[in-house]
Order: sequence, then C-alpha cells, then structure tokens
Amino acid sequence: MRKSGQGRRVGNLPDERTSFVGRGAELRAVALAVADARLVTLTGVGGVGKTRLAQRAGAELRDDFPDGVWLVGLAQLSRPALMPLALYEALRLADQSTRPAIEVVADWLDDKELLLILDCCEHLAADCADFVRTLLTAAPGVRVLATSRRPLSLRGEQAIVVPPLPVDDHGTRPSDAALLFMERAGVAEEDGTAVAEICAHLEGIPLAIELAAAHLPEMDLDALRQRLHTRFETLASSTSGAWHGESDPRHQTLRTAIGWSHELCTPPERLVWARLSVFAGGFEQEAAELVCAGGPLGSGQIGGLLSALVDKSLLQAAKTPRGLRYSMLDTVREYGAEWLRNLGEEQRLAQRHRDYYRWLVRTGSREWAGPDQVAWYERCTAEHANLRVALESCLAAPDPRDSLEMTGGLWFFWLCCGFQREGRHYLDRALAKAPDPVPEPERFWALWACGAVAFMQGDLEASDRLANLCTPLADRIDDPAAADAALYLEGVQLVLTSRPAQTIALLAPTAGSPDCGGGSPAIKLFLLSAVPFAHLRLGEFDRAITSSDALREECERHGEQWMRSYAFYMLSSAAQGNGDPASAVRHARAALPIKWRLHDVFGAALSIDALTSATADPEQTGRLLGISDTLWRSVGVAQMGSPDLVAARQACERRVRDAVGDLAYEAAFRKGLESGADDGIAYALTAGAGPRTTPEGGTPS
Repeated sequence: MRKSGQGRRVGNLPDERTSFVGRGAELRAVALAVADARLVTLTGVGGVGKTRLAQRAGAELRDDFPDGVWLVGLAQLSRPALMPLALYEALRLADQSTRPAIEVVADWLDDKELLLILDCCEHLAADCADFVRTLLTAAPGVRVLATSRRPLSLRGEQAIVVPPLPVDDHGTRPSDAALLFMERAGVAEEDGTAVAEICAHLEGIPLAIELAAAHLPEMDLDALRQRLHTRFETLASSTSGAWHGESDPRHQTLRTAIGWSHELCTPPERLVWARLSVFAGGFEQEAAELVCAGGPLGSGQIGGLLSALVDKSLLQAAKTPRGLRYSMLDTVREYGAEWLRNLGEEQRLAQRHRDYYRWLVRTGSREWAGPDQVAWYERCTAEHANLRVALESCLAAPDPRDSLEMTGGLWFFWLCCGFQREGRHYLDRALAKAPDPVPEPERFWALWACGAVAFMQGDLEASDRLANLCTPLADRIDDPAAADAALYLEGVQLVLTSRPAQTIALLAPTAGSPDCGGGSPAIKLFLLSAVPFAHLRLGEFDRAITSSDALREECERHGEQWMRSYAFYMLSSAAQGNGDPASAVRHARAALPIKWRLHDVFGAALSIDALTSATADPEQTGRLLGISDTLWRSVGVAQMGSPDLVAARQACERRVRDAVGDLAYEAAFRKGLESGADDGIAYALTAGAGPRTTPEGGTPS
C-alpha cells in the first residue's frame, strides 16, 4: 500500500473540540483489525463513544490511506436510497449521470485506497450491509470502519465491542472514567474518591459522565454524588424496561443518567429540549425560535434556554460565520423525541419544522442571483439534513403542492451546488406524486428544475421531454418568468443537440429585450448564458466575447457569482479560439475559485479544461490534464460526453506527448491525477501564462 504524503490531511474528519481521554487499548485493537479486515464494526450501547473512537482511530490511521479517511454520517438518513448521496456529499463528488447511484460510487472508488467511516448504521443495518458489500466487492483498496449498536453481519467482518471507560483505578492513578469526569468538570485529583463513586454509578459510560460533570456549576461535588445516588436509584426503578429495544443494562444506565439530567432541567428547558428533537444535523437560534416557540415558550426565551442546555452538555455549540450552530447527540435527541411524543406535539412540531424550511427555500430561491450567493450555499449545505427531513415531510403530505414547491424551489441548490443527482431523486418523486394538470404553477417550476438538472446530467431525452411539458404549461399559468424559463430549456436543448444557430434565433430576441427574465434576475441570467455558448459552438468567437461580456456585466450588476464564473469560462474559450492564450488563461483562472467555493465540480472541470488548452508549458499541461481527469471522474461523464470538448482534451494530450515524450507526459499526468482535489485547484490557479488572478477575477497588486 502506498502511503499518503507526510503531513498531508486527505479526507473530511472534523477537528476534535474536546480532549480525547483513554482508549489506548481500543485504538490499538482498531488499528490491528483495520490492517487485517476490510470491514471493522465498532459496536456498543448508545453514548459509549463509538463515533469518537472511530474518528480518533481514523485520524491515527490517516497515513496508511493515500486517498484519505472519510466520515459519512448516516444517523439522519431516513431512506436507504440516500446512502450513496450521503457518500457523494462526504467525498465531494458531483456525479451528474443517470446511472444507478451505488454503481457510480463503486466505480469512483475502484482504484482508491481509502478508509470510509460509516457512522450510526443501526437504523439501516440490513441496507447498510448490502451497501458495504457492494463497495468492498467493487473497490479492493477500500476499507470500512462502521459504528453501529449491532454488527452488520457480513462475512469477514471484525466486530469490536466498545466497552465503557474503566472505573477502577487499582489504587495507582485515576481511572480513565475519572480522568474524563475531571477534564470536563475541572475538578482536582484530590477529589478522587467522590469522582470514582460517581463514575461507578454511571458505569463508565462517557456520555453519562459528561452529563453528570455538567451539573457541577449548580452543585458541589459531594452534593452531586449524593443526589446522583438517590435519583439514580429512583429513576432506575422507574425505567427498568428496554429503551428502543435495547436490552443491555448499560443502556438503561445511560437512559437513567439522561433522565436525571432531564429532571434537573427547568420545565422550559425540558420543553425546548423535546421540541428541538425535530431538527436533524444541527440548527441555528433563528430556526429554534421560529420552530420551537409557542405556548409557555416565548421566542425571546429561546436564546437563554439554548445556552442553558449547552451548559448542561445537552447541546453542543460551534462557531460558524453566521454565529453559533447547535447540535444534539443522537441519544439525547432520542430522549427528547420520546418526550415530544408523550406531550402530543410531534406532528405539530414536524409541521412547523417543515414550514420553516419551506420559507428558507423560498427566500433562497428569490435571493440566489444576488450578492449573498456564497452565504446561501453555505447555509443550505449546513442545513442539508434538515432540508431532507422537510422534503420527506412534504412528500408524505396529501397535498402535492408542498413537495412540488419545495423541490422546485431548491433548483439553485440542485443545479448550482453539485447536487444534481439528489435533486433528480426528489424532483422525480414530487412530480410522480402530482400528475398533470394540477397544481399548475408549482408543477411548472418543478418540471423546469427537473429539466435543467436532466440536461446537466447529459440526459437529453428527459430534458427534451420535460421542456416540451414546460412550454404549454407556461402559457397556461400566464407567468412571464415561467415563459422565459421554458424558452431557456428549449434553447439549451437545441444547442446541446448540435443546433446552435437555432438556439440564437430562438433566444437572442428575448435575451436582448429589457423584459428578459420576466422579472426574475436568475431566469434572465440563464437566458443570457445560452447565447454565448451557442456562438462558441458556431466558432463565432467575437460574438461569443460580446455576449459573454453582457452576461458578466449583468451578473456584476446583481452581485451574482455562479453564472459570472461561467461568463469567464466562455470568455476563456472564445479567447483561445481567437488565438489569445494569455487572455484565455486569465479568464479561466477567474472562473475557477468561485466554482470550487460553490462545490460546482462540473464548472471547475470545465474551467481547468479551458486553462489546459491555453497553457503553453507541456509539464503544466500534462499535470492539469491529470487534475481535470480527477474532477471529471467525480462528475461522472468526462467532458459532458461533448465531441468538441473530448476532441480538445485529446488535442492537448497529443501536444504534450509530441513535445516531451510519453514518459514525461505520463509522469506529469500521474502527478496531477494523484493530487488531492484542493491541491489540484490550488495548482491550477498558479499554472499557465499571465499574472495570477484573485478569486473575484481581478489582478492582485
């Protein structure tokens, strides 16, 4: 096995926010098991620390996996079909093909040497086992470290039971359980007797210990010990039944510890805890205020209650550019969800959660083509798990309008941010739920979004069918923006089927009118973008430059960046066609950073191809070809399957081979191919002729 570069961190493991205590024997056992078996599953009761152990083990094993260690969280997935999509997201893939999702993932992993950490498999255990079996069969260099409350029961699996932390210090030093308590509570070693008794009550379960330690600010150590002893016995006797099918007595210990924390909360804290259980993958204070307020909870109280739950270790808070983002451990969420059901509020809170995210989608759709585009990308990716929950809620509702509106309203997320496959998944389901002709406005925008996603996937047959449905529907609903959106779908269908002159004849009159877009800045930009693309296909490079500049100026007027970067890509292609490689390099470099910032891997691959065609240095060109191939493999279809783009790529390769020979080309290409994606993008921004550009497309001083 080749080793990853020294100090190079490939993967997506999060930084540790708190100290890691103990587990030396378990880490050694995991390392040995991963070296010996391709599937290792960490099992144990909730709260015992399986996820934390898997992440620390992955970090320590990083150098053994040149293609990285990747964490894939499954806890918030409600459907097995979402597992490959979660893997795309974790690996930063952007597959746009229509092939079966599991097949695409397996193909991409075929030559990789990496470790996948599949976290929280138990609720999808059978489907997860099938998923893992397919991956391991197709990708011999991949190993899987899973966490689950029970084994996956696959042949060759090595299951490691994660025990609680030791509570017996054997009279020599504090036990690992005691060390964890003292770390979290900030107490001194001389309090060891009381700490040891507390940890013994909690049976060394890390989550229970952390919850108990969080109560020290409100009582001293001795009071904590005495109250824990009394309340623990009372609560243990009242919760003797298995919790969610768990028969392990230690799980009942954890439930009792969580129940004790619940008892020590004030009534408003208990209520907000229960209501917060409707969120998946984290939330912001604004969302908590709008979803959870009501009855005895005023929205003005929510911020203080969130802080109180953080202090009690029932919530975690992380700083983000938008402020604090809160999350809840799965076991704590389960407890809150049970209380929400007992309160009879489960359905009402689920509806409020759905309505909040419908509002978020409507706002994002309206504001996407503006100065806050990057912020909307970051916000929607942070809320991805909640968006999925809301989408499933809409799809389960009897009225099809909700699912059509939400799936269609997320067009910007599906199209612009690398989630075409997931968008198609939800759009197809929503459209199947609402056959023509009603409800017409919501159906139109879902059809339009699905058609736009389909042509980006290269599914021209579906795109043509959907465009033909959109045109008469736009006439019926009498919406100028819808009419222009349908016109755009028709125009891009023509250019992608080698009829660029017809595209120009169809779109140019509308694109040049003051009312272009029917009042929607986003639709106007889509229409403007199709015209220079058609001129490029015709070899009309001067006209392509003029129309690309018009698109760029309109983007700058709105503060829009995603489509502006496509204007730079088309300017690069036109400059190359006009024999101006320096301008081609400059424009390609201007397009690339924003494409990467918005996870538009498709656009980034196009931009690197444009840069490759214009780069004079053979070694740089060979390396860029390797970087480009890496990105196109994650997209699914190299060069979109376009004959023109494939021919340009082949011409670059021939040019380098002729200039430096096959061996030198292969070495440069391999260097690019083995670059990490981020390293490859960084290299591309320094390659080629001319001065380096800033992410905004200007030239730094």
